[in-house]
Amino acid sequence: MSNIKRAIVIGGGIGGLVTALKLHRVGVSVRVFETADNIQALGVGINLLPHAVKVLTELGLADELEKEGILTEELCYFNKFGQKIWHEPRGRKAGYYWPQYSIHRGRLQMLLLKAVKKELGENAVFTGHHLSSFQMFGDVVIAHFENRKTGMRLGTYHADMMIGADGIHSAVRKFYYPDEGLPKFSGRMLWRGITETDRFLTGRSMIMAGFQDQKFVAYPVCPEAEKRGVSLVNWIAELTVSDEMSSRADWNQKIDKQKFASKFASWDFGWLNVPKLIEETDSVYEFPMVDRDPLPQWTFGRVTLLGDAAHPMYPIGSNGASQAILDADAIGESIRNQHSVELALQAYEEIRLDPTAEIIYSNRQNGPERVMQIVEERAPGGFTTIRDIITQQELEDIANSYKQIAGFDRNRLYAKAGVV
Repeated sequence: MSNIKRAIVIGGGIGGLVTALKLHRVGVSVRVFETADNIQALGVGINLLPHAVKVLTELGLADELEKEGILTEELCYFNKFGQKIWHEPRGRKAGYYWPQYSIHRGRLQMLLLKAVKKELGENAVFTGHHLSSFQMFGDVVIAHFENRKTGMRLGTYHADMMIGADGIHSAVRKFYYPDEGLPKFSGRMLWRGITETDRFLTGRSMIMAGFQDQKFVAYPVCPEAEKRGVSLVNWIAELTVSDEMSSRADWNQKIDKQKFASKFASWDFGWLNVPKLIEETDSVYEFPMVDRDPLPQWTFGRVTLLGDAAHPMYPIGSNGASQAILDADAIGESIRNQHSVELALQAYEEIRLDPTAEIIYSNRQNGPERVMQIVEERAPGGFTTIRDIITQQELEDIANSYKQIAGFDRNRLYAKAGVV
């Protein structure tokens, strides 16, 4: 049994909050420090894949997830004309013991925050606390905090270990890699919104249409809307843009949708009217598709990185939040099985560093979404029969390969979990 007693988690996002819950379960006292003055239900939609839902289920959150998310039933790829390329069942419809959820990021974060405060205590989360510096002395990490807006010092805290879960602009990562620079811009810009509209396909479908330079993604995220016979749809419009466009990563840049809407003006597929969906959305947010190169090392003595601080990746394969949750589980299990902080954090890194690097590289090649690019290149004017363009075997191989890379292949997941 580990003798690790105290941990500091930097960042109150999804990865940081799940880490706090997991560490608490293995007997570690945790404090979470978040730069923002308040943790609010911000953002848009995300997906939780079965391996991540397994972790959250083990943390006692299954009922809350079912209340807050949509049970994703299928994933479909289409070309730019709305012709179906590939369809596969997802989650329970695919025979998984654990479901896949489409859920509003903010609602998930608030669900996790509520659980942390309930299990760890109301005072376990410190908001308005930005990490200004830290040191390691012997068997202790000392972290200093300030109010980022005023610069006022807010206190110093000691712990056996510190986990940097503070996102793509991580202060902890920057301490160890000060010359890394800005995130790497893909050349593609994303515009995201949420709006209530008619249900499409099964009502629990996730769709992707287009190809590498122009893509549209949509899926429902709200059980309450579903009960009223409609869908609250999270959507993402994506375009390759000119190099002069900014490469900053900003979730909160609200823009005029006319900046991109004309590019999708003809994308009425009958079963989904893309221009109408964009037009009916009140607020649209822009951010560039960015990532960072995989690191050679996350762990430095009693300090390590987690989630986007460790491995920011393109939002391809619906996988970013799920990988942060897997990190949290791995770090908790490593602490459970090791007697020292250093051994536990090294074990965590050995489990997670290479697999997440492989996902980053796969996502740069469009991951499972490359089937859309293949079809665009082979049949830019559309097709009569998809089998004339790409074989069923080729489609299945691409889909199954990504499940293996991302860690949610059903047989592998079942074997690891001991599920018969």
